[in-house]
Amino acid sequence: MPHILIVEDETIIRSALRRLLERNQYQVSEAGSVQEAQERFSIPTFDLIVSDLRLPGAPGTELIKLGQGTPVLIMTSYASLRSAVDSMKMGAVDYIAKPFDHDEMLQAVARILRDRQSAPAAPAERVNGKPVTSEKAASESANGEIGIIGSCPPMQDLYSKIRKVAPTDSNVLIQGESGTGKELVARALHNLSRRAKAPMISVNCAAIPETLIESELFGHEKGAFTGASAGRAGLVEAADGGTLFLDEIGELPLEAQARLLRVLQEGEIRRVGSVQSQKVDVRLIAATHRDLKNLAKVGQFREDLYYRLHVIALKLPALRERGADVNEIANAFLARQSARIGRNDLRFAHDAELAIRHYSWPGNVRELENAVERAVILCESPEISADLLGIDIELGDLEDDDESFGGLPASGTQANSSHEPMEDLSLEDYFQHFVLEHQDHMTETELARKLGVSRKCLWERRQRLGIPRRKSSATNEG
Repeated sequence: MPHILIVEDETIIRSALRRLLERNQYQVSEAGSVQEAQERFSIPTFDLIVSDLRLPGAPGTELIKLGQGTPVLIMTSYASLRSAVDSMKMGAVDYIAKPFDHDEMLQAVARILRDRQSAPAAPAERVNGKPVTSEKAASESANGEIGIIGSCPPMQDLYSKIRKVAPTDSNVLIQGESGTGKELVARALHNLSRRAKAPMISVNCAAIPETLIESELFGHEKGAFTGASAGRAGLVEAADGGTLFLDEIGELPLEAQARLLRVLQEGEIRRVGSVQSQKVDVRLIAATHRDLKNLAKVGQFREDLYYRLHVIALKLPALRERGADVNEIANAFLARQSARIGRNDLRFAHDAELAIRHYSWPGNVRELENAVERAVILCESPEISADLLGIDIELGDLEDDDESFGGLPASGTQANSSHEPMEDLSLEDYFQHFVLEHQDHMTETELARKLGVSRKCLWERRQRLGIPRRKSSATNEG
């Protein structure tokens, strides 16, 4: 079980973060300052340190040196973003802005621990108790620096393109459905580039209110708008010398697109409310699940920006198009989740392997990871059965020769006859009903708060359920 040290002087934040991590099977220790951490613990023995940047006494960056190689994740507010980027240049593995979304924190922690575990080690000779063939081991070794699992032909083609494109400064557009791993591709491009030691700043364009997106990206001067009590650097400026990753760029408002085009054409930015421009050296990687070319034709995306972005286009296949990769990825998730709870005896039953292989995975890799995590938590025996995955699979999706799968209940079969139709699947219906009923008079922030989810989660569910975001509600954000 990974052991994490939290260093945070605000007791409420420290306690909440500890509870969050412990609920997700991490061992946690805590301290209120760098000095207290030194006095109470042997800092290099931890697997990860999560520290606030500003602490009483020494700053959180001191833990980079004291950790002697232990990765340090820095927490900071948007107001001190430049300091956070500077801390990454000092050796912090990443930063996260406060107040942070719980899912965002868990994803960052899992990614850092995964990278630390895989970086120094050679490819494992056995996966989930099964021997790895020399061909498979060679494939994993060849793709190890990319950090993406899978060896199907479309992915092999993608790996080849990543290696060719990464050393250049060309703009890259990554296309693929939500949950396919577009940010993993962006990180691989950054890590294999000459900018690898500089920061990679990631921005989900759909998760920031339209009224704030220009300020967040390009910064603003004091007094530029109501509430701008001080000047602030934007995320493009923070990525100077490194990589800027704009996820779901199709959601970027037209005004912000015009400013971004200036960055790409002139290599300079101008903060909101400023008459002065300043040079920036940024490599742009953008991602989207939408068809930008069609959006440009109907005037929802700037055509000149589209062609600037479309220098290199990388297409990520959906999980349902990746053949046996799905089982390989599932086994990797199983190994990771098993390690988190200290079990090494878990394995997929035959019906679970078949379900994983034949389910369409509309949520792609993200849905698969959630399904495996759920199954590991609920499993009481060494063998994980298909029903623990919590996926809704039709019998007709399976190959005719897989007769052993006949015992798995399918949607609409008599196995569910004790329930009213769809009663067990009403959460999505409730979500859709609530959003459609309230989106005309509530902002995205208010909708997310009422539903108890983050803005990013709200946006992703909109995409999955086909509920477009109303522009009228977006303009009322404030």
